[in-house]
Amino acid sequence: MLLRGAEANRYLAKPDPSRAGLLIFGADAMRVALKRQAAILSLIGPEGEAEMRLARMTGAELRKDAAALQDAVRASGFFPGQRVAFVDEATDGLADTFAAALKDWKPGDAVIVATAGELKSKSALKSLFEKLPNTVSIGLYDDPPTREEIEAELARAGLSQIPPEVMNDLTALSRALDPGDFRQTLEKIALYKWHDPAPLTAAEVAALAPATVDAEVDELLNAVAEGQSRQVGILMLRLGGQGVAPVTLCIQALRYFRTLYIAASDSGGAGAGLQKARVFGPRRDRMQAQLRRWGMHTLEPVIADLVEADMTLRSTLKVPGLALVERVFLRIAARASR
Repeated sequence: MLLRGAEANRYLAKPDPSRAGLLIFGADAMRVALKRQAAILSLIGPEGEAEMRLARMTGAELRKDAAALQDAVRASGFFPGQRVAFVDEATDGLADTFAAALKDWKPGDAVIVATAGELKSKSALKSLFEKLPNTVSIGLYDDPPTREEIEAELARAGLSQIPPEVMNDLTALSRALDPGDFRQTLEKIALYKWHDPAPLTAAEVAALAPATVDAEVDELLNAVAEGQSRQVGILMLRLGGQGVAPVTLCIQALRYFRTLYIAASDSGGAGAGLQKARVFGPRRDRMQAQLRRWGMHTLEPVIADLVEADMTLRSTLKVPGLALVERVFLRIAARASR
């Protein structure tokens, strides 16, 4: 059986022990590993591995000893409870081995959980788990975790007081980070809020999230957007002394003002636009305040100036790069202060 979307997420959170096998595959090895861990934990519980109810093997080991999977499926444990036979790095070459083990599977045998990398549509392994009535095949793609998955992860950590606006921030953050980094961020949040009954705040999420933009560059761009010309000069001098390349500043500024433009032109309002642009927490609040100075039409010439500056910096012309960028930034800041 093939499962997708929300149905797949629900199954991975609580697999059916009456089904013989589960195949989880995808190009993102970290995401596959995280889902596999959750599925096995649900099947055997937190003490399952200590009670020797989990048999681990790799695809390479199984190729050397094809009978190992059937032995693990049928083996009797010392402790009562559900058992799992886990095969990591399964490949199409093992399709016949899995087919033999699944054919002889009976209720009470260990559930077979297999993980694989990216599989093609005509993959023999994928087809096997899709076509058999007592197995499940789930492919994990590049889609970020859903709101439902994030809520379930936080609930497992004991966090239930999550205001809607903070959940929006977490959803935006999940789209900006890879699955492993986002999982670590959720773990940090859970540890930080341990025995703290107060609702999670946007400021706490922002403080615990990995830094995605250099702090001083961010400070410079805020100064430009808010018309703080004197501060622009001070920060440009400091960043130039640190060896920050002019083209880097220009690229960051283009990204920043394009984000403002997206928010300003969004039909749902600036807040909705910033959420779509994956801006959250205090940074979102500050950019919303900046949008009181800027509109879609006033941001268009700003972006045009920055694109022109970027092209000049990348051209064969010999220009003083930092001076060029500073002049453009000061011109933008002057517009903001009008």
